[in-house]
Amino acid sequence: MSPTLHKVARFADLSDERGTRVCVKGDDAKEIPILLVRDGDDVRAYTAECPHAGGPLDEGAICNGRIVCPWHKGTFEVRDGSLVEPPPLKALTRYEATITDGDVYVSAQAVESGEATKKQTNASRTMLIVGAGAAGAAACSALREAGFDGRIVLAGEDAHEPYDRTSLSKFTLAGDMPPDDVPPLLDDDFFAKHDIERIESRAVHLDPNERRAELANGQKIDYDAALVCTGGMPKPLDIPGANLRHVHVLRTREDARAILASLEGRKRAVIVGASFIGLEVASCLRKQKIDVTVVGPGKVPFAKQFGERIGEMFRMLHEKNGVTFHMNAHVKALAGDDAVSEVILDTDQKIAADIVIAGTGVEPATSFLSGIALADDGGVNVDANMLAASALYAAGDIARFPPSRPDQRVRIEHWRVAQQHARVAAFNMAGEAREYVGVPYFWTYHYEKTFDYLGHVDQPDSIEIDGDLDAQHFIAYLLKDGRVGAVVACEHDAAVCRLAEAMREPLTLDDARRIASA
Repeated sequence: MSPTLHKVARFADLSDERGTRVCVKGDDAKEIPILLVRDGDDVRAYTAECPHAGGPLDEGAICNGRIVCPWHKGTFEVRDGSLVEPPPLKALTRYEATITDGDVYVSAQAVESGEATKKQTNASRTMLIVGAGAAGAAACSALREAGFDGRIVLAGEDAHEPYDRTSLSKFTLAGDMPPDDVPPLLDDDFFAKHDIERIESRAVHLDPNERRAELANGQKIDYDAALVCTGGMPKPLDIPGANLRHVHVLRTREDARAILASLEGRKRAVIVGASFIGLEVASCLRKQKIDVTVVGPGKVPFAKQFGERIGEMFRMLHEKNGVTFHMNAHVKALAGDDAVSEVILDTDQKIAADIVIAGTGVEPATSFLSGIALADDGGVNVDANMLAASALYAAGDIARFPPSRPDQRVRIEHWRVAQQHARVAAFNMAGEAREYVGVPYFWTYHYEKTFDYLGHVDQPDSIEIDGDLDAQHFIAYLLKDGRVGAVVACEHDAAVCRLAEAMREPLTLDDARRIASA
């Protein structure tokens, strides 16, 4: 029996530059949001919400034959809804759509994808993924997507349920999302459906010459190819008093639980380090009515990434919301009887504190690797295929990769970049040659505002700002050698979607402005 089709729009009214959201009633009378997308003289219909976090795809953009989510720049092919770029890790749900006499009709019943559940049918090959965070989850998904039907082993302390760690510093410490509600990165039934083994144990030794990994639980795993994506470990404070109670770092759910417990009945927090994690935490704690002081090196936050003018905007935004800064300063000791009560700066100034949170950066978690030369910072050098050594790949925080030139390598510590890396590595592991050609992207969240950062550039030659920086409604272009190397923006979601695709190729400032204002 053919599904009922509902008239929802005129084809002539559909835009080439963004999808159109409509709703149809399903069999249970509930409305189903559907995205209509023009594809030449045809129309496609997909779920209107991004499968990652429910972002409204109609508020994004359509560029280069791709649908781009406005929230986190997840990307899908217009022609079939297949996944191009994370953070979503699956394709869009598709609906039947037709055009009759210029009217668009869609079904409320999803079309079966036709993709059979991929399970292990060939036990002769083993793919090992070491690290069960964002990259590990993306690699598991991509290996099956690429058609690999052998054994997949995911090993790491979060292997039971890889989850969205970005929520911890953006929402959990604000009281908006309890630690147990932090969403998983994959559907609950994913691992069983795709026959993926999970071992909740970290790696303690891996030598690519042996093609064997040893885990902390004593288990040894021989592999045909391995991906190392163990991420970064927060740098603990190495100062007197660092072992006092109520001194924390933030990386895991357990860390978040401990911080929330320390906050009970306490009102004064000092954050050591004006990093993205540090200032996101500051934003969360101010929502909880905690007095917050930030101690950081340098003149303004984020000057290295964004330049001093944008960094000053972030400082002013936080000060407007009640945060006190001590910049160009370092902490030399923490004091207290059993629990921390004071932070002592290198100037001998003392700051009262009931809780201290360190946001002083991370170190690549690579100490278990042998038989491979590590970079000075502990990172792993990889090529554009994410290959580090024979049959060994690396992704995420630990990977020093070539963003544009093969003679240049950078290490970028962000969740979506890790997932981009992992998908490239996984397809190569499965025998489908791919290179990293993505545009690095991350977002940071402060006082209900999301700031997007596209691309990567060290020491830009100049920065051009369109819009009102102090009102946090702007696009800033970071220029290097006459080209746009990176973009920082707030409240310009559709423009950033278009630029996320366009910046795969070099852009002049005029090109970028034209695309942003389209």
